[in-house]
Amino acid sequence: MTTYYYVLASQRFLLEEEPFEEVLKERTRYYHENEKEIDFWLVKQPAFLESPEFSSIKAKCPQPSAAVISTNPQFITWLKLRLEYVIKGEFQAPSPSIPDALASMVTV
Repeated sequence: MTTYYYVLASQRFLLEEEPFEEVLKERTRYYHENEKEIDFWLVKQPAFLESPEFSSIKAKCPQPSAAVISTNPQFITWLKLRLEYVIKGEFQAPSPSIPDALASMVTV
């Protein structure tokens, strides 16, 4: 099992009210320059929120939500400090209640 760290907010806040696209572009550029593998993902309506243990977290976050999920806890802590009005947490996956850490409830 892998531990995943996340920041969670409403899609509106994360994708419209914050200059978040800039943050992701800068981080991606930094990773490429330092030959690091990408270890973060933006997930709209993350499926992990549907698991029973996340019902109280889901209730606190305006819907539809979006999360940045990473295996790097320092990056998530930095995002929490940068964005301020987000929920920060962690979970382990795969598990019976979270089979895919990066799954989305959005259907294409």
